[in-house]
Amino acid sequence: MKKASELKYGEKVKISEIDFSHPSSQRIIEIGFTPGQEIELINRSLFNDPLAFSVRGSLIAMRKDEADCIKVT
Repeated sequence: MKKASELKYGEKVKISEIDFSHPSSQRIIEIGFTPGQEIELINRSLFNDPLAFSVRGSLIAMRKDEADCIKVT
């Protein structure tokens, strides 16, 4: 299964699950990254950390470590 941190620019995918063992998983769900939701990678910084995603009409930036716990299809 692919992680959100592995997406390419402009790639749109659906979230299949969230890894709840990650310490930031609750915050990730609260900001809108829920299973079934479509996300798109909008931008990467120079060293691939942080990443910017479009979700529910908002632009959200998060660290690569946090994006690793979002599994997509």
